[in-house]
Amino acid sequence: MTAVTKEGTAVALEGEGVELRKTTIGGEMSVAFVRLPKGTDMAPALKGLPDDMCQCPHWGYLFSGRLQMRTPEGEETYEPGQAFYWAPGHVPLALEDCEYIDFSPTAEFDQVIDHVKSQMG
Repeated sequence: MTAVTKEGTAVALEGEGVELRKTTIGGEMSVAFVRLPKGTDMAPALKGLPDDMCQCPHWGYLFSGRLQMRTPEGEETYEPGQAFYWAPGHVPLALEDCEYIDFSPTAEFDQVIDHVKSQMG
């Protein structure tokens, strides 16, 4: 069995107020503790991925803020207290300062994080 805390999880991605802490939790899955400041639009960082969208699925819970998820099917807004599933093919936009936790397949999430880092550099 494995348990982790936000404070004990290494930062995998940060810049311009964005903080993503991620670690492998088991079962080929990772947990991420994410903070996005209001106005954060991940579209530029995801450009170059298939359909210019994150192709990794995520299951999680939004603690605070409002987050809009743009998909080929349209847009959906998530509110604090909601558990979510984001299928492959999405682009987040923080409508307010957001904090959430998500669980994702490690290999797929690592590919997305590596791509985002390459776009930041």
